[in-house]
Amino acid sequence: MLAASFWPLVAPSDGRATYAEHCAGCHGANLEGAPDWQQRLPDGRWPPPPHDATGHTWHHSDAQLFQIVRNGPQSILGPQYQTDMPAFAGTLSDRDIATVLAYIKSTWPPDERAYQELMNRPPAERLQQP
Repeated sequence: MLAASFWPLVAPSDGRATYAEHCAGCHGANLEGAPDWQQRLPDGRWPPPPHDATGHTWHHSDAQLFQIVRNGPQSILGPQYQTDMPAFAGTLSDRDIATVLAYIKSTWPPDERAYQELMNRPPAERLQQP
């Protein structure tokens, strides 16, 4: 179910067009997210966050990001979590999802990329980091 097998096979440039078609309408053409994305909307839902270095996407492991895109945020946060973000399973292939995530990750500065790579390690390895 995880797209881990795709990561070495995808080029970030492959995900740019897919991001533009399926993600940019909410998360912004430049990954900037919605204005005031840290303030709940009147209906209690969160606006789409940025996927650039100003957001929190880079705080999550590849597995979590893949699951959120493929199965929707409720797959991690529970069915009670209200969101406008759809699950993309059935719309995007696992490879398409991996290319979008590779594109997003390619835009992060070195410190954010290093932190996100750390999140991909087992918890015991993360604890050994300085």
